[in-house]
Amino acid sequence: MKLVECGVIRTKPRDPLSTRLREIHEGVSELIARHHPDHLAVEDVFYSRNVRTTLALGHARGVILLAGETAGIAIHEFPPAEVKKAIVGTGSATKQQVQFMLTRLLRLRAAPEPADASDGVAAAVTYMLTAHIASFVPLRTNGGALARAIAAQAHRNGGGPEARRSR
Repeated sequence: MKLVECGVIRTKPRDPLSTRLREIHEGVSELIARHHPDHLAVEDVFYSRNVRTTLALGHARGVILLAGETAGIAIHEFPPAEVKKAIVGTGSATKQQVQFMLTRLLRLRAAPEPADASDGVAAAVTYMLTAHIASFVPLRTNGGALARAIAAQAHRNGGGPEARRSR
């Protein structure tokens, strides 16, 4: 496995929700066009104590799924605990533990930055590991699939649509 690209898509918090969602959709669509992945791995919505945050994440996740579906990409969704278990070995792992294991699994010098980009990388690696186990065939390391999954999770920075686009 090789990490091709990771990051977050940031939008301006004061922009209308529809504008922020469009920017996220355009950012993910741009990544799909650039890398041509076969698969999109997305972490299921986690439930926050803050209802607005949960709702914002749901909206952002929806436009990411739409971008994948529109592009004809196979979409795979994983609960957060399943991602943690696949990467660290326990569903109750901390974000720091996930980042540490990602650096080892992908032979990185440092954890993916910004920290929230690790969520996307973890979802992509979870797909690649579980797809390999489920099919019992050699793992095809499609860097584009990894990049797409990373992009799909990048929205989680700062509560989803509030994230600013960065490169």
